[in-house]
Amino acid sequence: MSTWIWILGGLYAALLAAVSWYAWRRNRDEDAYILAGSNVGALLGLLTYAATLFSTFTLMGMPDFFRTHGVGAWIFLAVSDGAQVFLIVWFGIHIRRRAREEGFKGTSGLLGALYRNRWAGYVYFAGVFLFLVPYVAIQIRGLAIFLEAAFPGAVSAWIWSTAIVAVMLTYSEIGGLRAIMYSDVIQGLTLLTVVWIIAVGFLDTMGGMEALFDEVRTTNEALLSTPGPHGLFTVQFLIASFFGVVLLPATQPQLTTRLIILKDRRTLNRMAVAVGCFALLILFPVTVIGMYGAVAHPGAQTRDFLSSVLLFEQPGILAAAAVIGLLTAAMSTADSQIFALGTELRSLMRGPTRVVLPRTKWAVIAFGVAALVFSVVSSDQLVLLARVSFNGTALVGPMVLAGVLMKKAPGIYVVAATAVALLVFLLSLVGLVPEMVGPIRLDLLLLLLLAIGTAMSAFLRHRVGEGAKVA
Repeated sequence: MSTWIWILGGLYAALLAAVSWYAWRRNRDEDAYILAGSNVGALLGLLTYAATLFSTFTLMGMPDFFRTHGVGAWIFLAVSDGAQVFLIVWFGIHIRRRAREEGFKGTSGLLGALYRNRWAGYVYFAGVFLFLVPYVAIQIRGLAIFLEAAFPGAVSAWIWSTAIVAVMLTYSEIGGLRAIMYSDVIQGLTLLTVVWIIAVGFLDTMGGMEALFDEVRTTNEALLSTPGPHGLFTVQFLIASFFGVVLLPATQPQLTTRLIILKDRRTLNRMAVAVGCFALLILFPVTVIGMYGAVAHPGAQTRDFLSSVLLFEQPGILAAAAVIGLLTAAMSTADSQIFALGTELRSLMRGPTRVVLPRTKWAVIAFGVAALVFSVVSSDQLVLLARVSFNGTALVGPMVLAGVLMKKAPGIYVVAATAVALLVFLLSLVGLVPEMVGPIRLDLLLLLLLAIGTAMSAFLRHRVGEGAKVA
């Protein structure tokens, strides 16, 4: 395996260097560096969006999630990702129109313009920073755990994490968003190929899909229904997770940016349908790997299970491909989100390009270091940490949708309510506020209250506007 890792790793490094150089050559101005020229086609749009959406936890966290909690994870992800396709089209049409009207340098800056109040941009940036940095960290953490298992005794996890961040920041700083998108193409194709080969091998070992689920039923029948053996997949959990995933195009800036930089509306429609297909192509083999783990490794620790199914039970070249696939997945998602945070900060800055752009590059490095520090202290529960990130950023969803959809600037109280909700949710994560309010989950209640309050605000402002016209 070590020989194949050096061969495939060298090939990946060469491709990464080549696309970084090519992107650097094509970046003629600030718009090309930050927004890749805003002329992206459907195929590149699909692969960069999918690679950013499906990350390290797809190959590491999700198999272990299925193994531990059962097929309810399919509802959690497949149904939510399928519904996300509709939001990509609907939200994409509206935000592309508002971006043309107001100009686009980042979602934070756009919201400040739409609300006619810079605090809207500040609150949005605070929300995505608080919940994206931990999400970036789990990509790095997951890969470091895997590399530590693949090369026992070589170096500690924090050294692996540092090396990953250093490489990621290097090509991001050189080539900008275009280099990141080209690396996404490599990652998306690599991840899809690796998971399918591994899943087909396990299906062959178990004697087919029906035989696999018969074995799962014998091992632990609770895995085949909700809420699962540990009671995780309650109705409220699934509803909160559903909205957390569905709202991603509106709440996570790296995905919003990818909708705006597409060439035209036709490209947007094609990309959205392709994302739904890609989601199913990724999640089906991941389900197989997780169900196989429930039969073959029911009581194993997470890192032992993953190292077994992805390394020790695979031929050398496939195990090496899994390592490289995870490397590309972690870097592709993390670099997109760190770069997006830099772009968001840039959209809040004022001044000439020669001043703002260098500050943006330094901000990207600072966000990368913050993610590195968090990765060292975070836990191994990759999927649960990802879900916290999804649900945390979902709280800014009503504010974003109101700003994009309303013709008249929404009231500042929408911004204030969002800020309070983010603070309360953050306090619940550290145990200062209970996670349940009576029988209702706090994250679901906060999202519901924000949605109702924002809708009422929109209705009242519309009525006031209509009354003024009549008068």
